[in-house]
Amino acid sequence: MAGHSHWAGIKHKKGRADKERSRIFSKLSREITVAAKLGDRSPETNPRLRAAVQAAKQANMPKENIKRAIDKSQISKEKNYESLRYEGFGPFNTAFIIETLTDNKNRSASSIRTILQKNGGRLGETGSTAHMFNNCGVIHLEKDKISENEAFEIAINAGAKDCNTIEKIYEIITKKEDFYRIKTLLEKKIDNFTYSAIEWRAHNYLNLNKDQTKKMIEVLSSLEELDDVQNIYTNVNLEN
Repeated sequence: MAGHSHWAGIKHKKGRADKERSRIFSKLSREITVAAKLGDRSPETNPRLRAAVQAAKQANMPKENIKRAIDKSQISKEKNYESLRYEGFGPFNTAFIIETLTDNKNRSASSIRTILQKNGGRLGETGSTAHMFNNCGVIHLEKDKISENEAFEIAINAGAKDCNTIEKIYEIITKKEDFYRIKTLLEKKIDNFTYSAIEWRAHNYLNLNKDQTKKMIEVLSSLEELDDVQNIYTNVNLEN
């Protein structure tokens, strides 16, 4: 998994205090509510909601919380959340893409800008870092749930860009626009994925020393603590 750019891949390894778990559940609940509000309330017919529910289950969110988040889509009409992407630079000339789900874009921009500036970085314009990343779909399947031949045959025939074997999982990379279609085909053979999401992966990764990596994790943690922030991607190899 060297070079995996998704901060979630790092933070999941570090254990979760109750406060952190509560914050993660809150963000997952928000995504579920928004997905249900924008589309059908049934995960079977709403791909975005299905992905959000699967992410919640992967984080061990109780079923009652998931149901409550879906039900909330019917009563939270007064708040309109926007999916906004911010791009910027951090310490050591690192690049960031930060995805938010917010009802106040000025608050989100101000909070992100403050954290980056305090750590020697800056908030950039739209497109300032996106060209350094590939926006793609990523699906992880456990090896004991499906054979390599079957998984890769389904994915490749459906138009997947790449298929890899990594430790105990198969990793399938898709174009962003093909993600839900390929995921749906794989769901006919396997009902639970280790991980699946549309994410940003850097074309090239920076290797930092131990102290620099520690600093980067502090910056990522500060950004993660912002309620509006849903996902963070960087071009740093954090898994040395």
